[in-house]
This record gives sequence, structure tokens and C-alpha cells, in this order.
Amino acid sequence: MLKLDNHASGRHFLHIPGPSPVPSRVLRSISYQTIDHRGPEFGAFGLQVLEGIKKIFKTEQPVIIYSASGTGSWEGALVNVLNPGDKVLFYETGQFANLWRALAKRLGLDVEVVGKPGQDTWRWGVDASVIEERLRKDTQHEIKAICVVHNETSTGVTSNIAAVRKAIDSLKHPALLLVDSVSGLGSADYEHDKWGADVTVSGSQKGLMLPPGIGFNALSPRAIEASKKNKMHKAYWAWDEILEANKNGYWPTTPSTNLMYGLHEAMDMMMAEGLDNIFARHQRLAAACREAVNAWGLEIQCQDKDCYSPVLTCIAVPEGMDADVLRKHALEKFNLSLGTGLGKIKGKAFRIGHLGDCNELNLMAALSGVEMSLGAMGYKPKASGVVAAQEFLK
Repeated sequence: MLKLDNHASGRHFLHIPGPSPVPSRVLRSISYQTIDHRGPEFGAFGLQVLEGIKKIFKTEQPVIIYSASGTGSWEGALVNVLNPGDKVLFYETGQFANLWRALAKRLGLDVEVVGKPGQDTWRWGVDASVIEERLRKDTQHEIKAICVVHNETSTGVTSNIAAVRKAIDSLKHPALLLVDSVSGLGSADYEHDKWGADVTVSGSQKGLMLPPGIGFNALSPRAIEASKKNKMHKAYWAWDEILEANKNGYWPTTPSTNLMYGLHEAMDMMMAEGLDNIFARHQRLAAACREAVNAWGLEIQCQDKDCYSPVLTCIAVPEGMDADVLRKHALEKFNLSLGTGLGKIKGKAFRIGHLGDCNELNLMAALSGVEMSLGAMGYKPKASGVVAAQEFLK
């Protein structure tokens, strides 16, 4: 028998910032019998899913659904609208902005990186004025796309995407706006159409409460037009065949049938709760988590209060403490999984996920495990973070 938990009793507390816990309703729907993906029932089902996902992205435009991870959807976004050698401007907010940039470089794109001047750019959201200043110098319109991360999962920073679009439009610059909202979608408010994104990338395993395996590209009319003219080699990621097949609820390749059952169920759950209520719940849980961190006397990675993430909280550990030793203790002693620090903050920070199917008691359990683990590391907090969070939530 498959064994995935070494603890003798009790549930596992998964509080990494994705993959997030999958609700029982969604798990049950994924277990339904697979049907013919070329049959009439699937066509009707496919149309429902394609229409439903537009509501999550807040768009009237098509949304591509890939059998892929968010990384695959990064590639899909780039290869459909850009040409080999095109200049692309990336704003660095953390590890995932860096990884997307690295992928772009491997595709043969000319990558340029900007960030907040004179600051550790991993602690701040996107500064739209920096992008505006760079575009002002681009009088020949060599920059073909701007790539930004909506919710940077490695640092707990959420950026203002509408401000980036405003900066681009203020100069009448033709660059496309490509946005990664892999961890933001479904947990933090996101408006693809209103905010003027040309391609929004996302995945199934965060706010949508599914296992990994489905990726998304939400499109704009400009992005679709660009895809008709671009010369980048692509096959599986090509939008044209997918859009044509989607007209009748089908895909040109075999879709992830059972994961799409789960997506349908997850969207039903989200619509029943209401997107605004979901976003408010995430903000409340995030605020309670920050109350705990402040009570412990620890530092939040994000330095801009306007950019605090509702999805996760990234916490810097004191000098001399190894965050991964703390995480190891939490897992082995309390069956609690916390997110590791990524990239240059590995060992220096850990992350608490409070996204997706998460409520007050889920969060309180995670905070209790963290507080006990901090004590085991010999750290003496200023006050009890658990009590501080309780006072905030009650």
C-alpha cells in the first residue's frame, strides 16, 4: 500500500504555499470514471469548464487550458506572442520571476531585468514607475513584452498589475503585458480584462484547490492577434488548434479529463462562496498570520504593507537559526509542512501558506506548530503569536 505519511495518527497539516490541500468534494469528483474525451458528453462538459474558468479570471476572452504545470503555461505564453530574439523586460520580485526569466532565455529571447533601485528587490512589489522609466527610453519600441509576477510565491509579495498597465499606456508603448498569477488566482483578487493583461498564466494547484497538472493562459485580443504572426517554434503549446477545438468543448490533444472534473467541482465551490468572500477570507487569515509573526518578534519578508500577500506569509528567521531545521522539526514532530525559503533566502526564511481550502482553525493549527517549533529551536518570542492571532480572529 502506498505510504505518504510517516505519522501514526492524525491528519497532515499542509501549509506550504501550494500545492494546497484538496477538498474532499474535489477529490471525489476526480475519482469519477473517465469518459470518452471525443464523445458528446465531454463536449458539453468542456464548454461548461471553459465558460466557468472565465469567471475566475474575470475575463470575457478565451482561456487556454493545458495539461501542464504553471511552468508549461509560462512557456505557452512566451512562444505564442514573441519571436526569437525579441527583447523582453522582466521585473524581479523573487525566485519565480527569476525562473520565468531563465525559461525565456532558454527560448532564445533577449532578456532584460529591472527592479527597485537601491533596495533588495525581493522584499518589494513591482514599482510601475521603474517600468515606465525604462519604456520611456525605449523610443524604438524594441521591448516587445513586459513580464511581471502578480503574487510572488517565494517572498509573499502581491503587486499592483493595474499600475503596470497604466504605466505602459501612459507612453502609448505597444509592449504586451504578460502576468504570472499562478499562486494569486482564486486567492487574491485578479481582473484580467480590467487590469489590461494580455496573457495571464496560472495553474491548478494553488487557489483553485486542485492537484498539480492543469495550466492556464488567459488571453486578450491583442495576444491572439500576435499569435497569428509570431515565428517562434511551437507545437503542443500552440493556441490556434486549441482555440479551434474549444469552440465545441474539445481539445486537439487528450485533456486531463479527471482533473477537469475536479476543476468543475472547485469552480462550483468558489461560485457558491463568492469570489469577493473568498478574497476577504484570505485577507483576514493573512492579517491574523502577520499578527502572530509580529508577536513572535520575527520579520516579515515583504517590506511594503500595501503588497502583503493574502496567499502566504514569508518569515525571516533570526540570525543563527536555520529555517530548514525549523521546518524539519515541524514536520517530524507535528506533521506540519511549511514552505522552504527559495533561492537566495533558502535557510534564511520559511513560508506559511494560508490559501485555498483554509479556515481559521487550519491557520491556528499551523501557527501552533510554528510556535512550538520556534521554542524547540531555543527561540524566545516576545509574546505568543498563537494568542495574538486568536485575539484577531475571535
